[in-house]
Amino acid sequence: MRRALFSMAVVMVALLAAQNLAAQHKGGGVLTGVVLGPDDKPVPHASVTYQSSAGMAPHAVHTDAQGRFTITKLHSDIYDLRASGKGVFSEWEKNVAVRSGHTKSITLRLIYANEIPKAYTKSKAKE
Repeated sequence: MRRALFSMAVVMVALLAAQNLAAQHKGGGVLTGVVLGPDDKPVPHASVTYQSSAGMAPHAVHTDAQGRFTITKLHSDIYDLRASGKGVFSEWEKNVAVRSGHTKSITLRLIYANEIPKAYTKSKAKE
């Protein structure tokens, strides 16, 4: 009788663990981060473009008022990301590994432009 109860308990624990693992996989991975401008301040409403290394079509999200972004329900894969805002771009951040059930954080810095837009030079002059 005790063996039967113990066996049922082991099976129940295994089923709960498998269910939890399946729920994590279904929810996917999460990628969060912040976009900083050439002045090292967060960039509100910047665009963050991302795509999987496997060739998934590019997608984009926008940062909030504090320059933060969150991308949810990502498949376990390797991703490439780039941010842009106010005429300035970041380098491509390549080979960012995302695993289902986990959250990865990243900082993207806007550094490339033909010339630094006035939106950034004005804020520097005030400091």
